[in-house]
Amino acid sequence: MDIPYTTKSRPDTGLYNAKLGIWLFLASEVMLFGGLFSAYILLRVTAPPGEWPHGWLDVRFGTLNTLILALSAITTLLAWAACKVRDFGKFKFFHACTILLALTFLGIKSYEYHDKWIHYEIRLSDGRFADGHFESGVYVNKATKEEVEEHSYCGQSFTTIASGVTNTFELASVTLNGRIVTDEKDLYDLRAQKDIPKAPVTIERANILHMENYGPRHNTFTAIYFTLTGLHALHILGGTLVIAFLWGPGRKMWKTDPERYTNRIEVSGLFWHFVDLVWIFLFPVLYLT
Repeated sequence: MDIPYTTKSRPDTGLYNAKLGIWLFLASEVMLFGGLFSAYILLRVTAPPGEWPHGWLDVRFGTLNTLILALSAITTLLAWAACKVRDFGKFKFFHACTILLALTFLGIKSYEYHDKWIHYEIRLSDGRFADGHFESGVYVNKATKEEVEEHSYCGQSFTTIASGVTNTFELASVTLNGRIVTDEKDLYDLRAQKDIPKAPVTIERANILHMENYGPRHNTFTAIYFTLTGLHALHILGGTLVIAFLWGPGRKMWKTDPERYTNRIEVSGLFWHFVDLVWIFLFPVLYLT
């Protein structure tokens, strides 16, 4: 038994099944992101004066990713148009461009995430704050007093087992490429500070009261930033997988039912335009304000 309206539009809605389904799905997505944007607004307007970060994100990367997604919206539209005129060669080219642009977007976003994971704020015992990117940590073997230098943070201590011998290394000092400030609020509004000096800063463990990177648990801003952009990145990844499937194994349908295949390309394109639109809102909200 054939399912009706998989290719032709329904007379009551003017839409075929898949297109009606994607619009209903996107309506639920609007509610999902709408709730998160509302949470962002409430968190920001209720933040204590001077404690909402500004300038923590690199506008250059945000702008580049905006241009990349805008271009990918054009290529996915051109891919669908190529299917409509039955030019499968152009379709493959434009869809491949969309996939490459999507992977580029995710690569840049991964770099931004990595930058936050290696960026640390340290509360010092004298009340000051050290802030910067992790360069190295010196660890000392409790038993042999041997010192090792690690270029990624291994916590307050770590253990190794060599030739049946367990060695425990404890943190002795940390070196950041950054600066030391007397007031934590100096770390919040970076837009108001021009040419911030950065230099290697070494802190002994005895002077460290608390050390934490700029991950989701750092403060309210990083929590909502990772939530919004992380969920958006998952949508980009999911859309890329669907587009890649249609470009690869799924294109067998082109030989048997090109019109239905074209509808699938249109539906995937509608989802892709939605995630592009979400980023258009995320970029100014997170990067420019």
